[in-house]
Amino acid sequence: MSRAFVNEDLVADSATPPERLISRETNYVTPRGLNLLEARLAELSTERSALKVHDEISARDRLAEVERDMDYYAARIESARLVPVPTQAPEQVTFGTRVSVATPDGEERDYTLVGEDEADVSQGLISWVSPLGKALLGARETDEVIWRRPAGDVQLEVIEIALPEKK
Repeated sequence: MSRAFVNEDLVADSATPPERLISRETNYVTPRGLNLLEARLAELSTERSALKVHDEISARDRLAEVERDMDYYAARIESARLVPVPTQAPEQVTFGTRVSVATPDGEERDYTLVGEDEADVSQGLISWVSPLGKALLGARETDEVIWRRPAGDVQLEVIEIALPEKK
């Protein structure tokens, strides 16, 4: 391609990945959540060291992504507010507790309220700032809460509030 059609500034910028957005919410974390953040930052640091040895374009692109992610995780660790695991089940749903709910069709589901970076719905770990997390926060056993969803609101009954399972 003719050099006349190449914008060198755009080519240079293409190697710079967009910044990862950092939530404006308070960064509450469980001890497990903080450990996961620190472990991820350590993994990225190891990967960065390995990538710095290579001078290939693909390695430079990946290096930019790794450094961007390192900035993100370092900021999340810096802003983390560690919430100790409760020693006994509270009377109402709080950050870090496990809650069992009944759905309208009688199905029972367990969720644990955790920080944004620790959330993993497939493991029943939901962010305290998610619509479901916000609906459950402060609820007591036998309370009915409304989970506001784009697909339609769902009424849930709080069956049990307990300590989180060890992971």
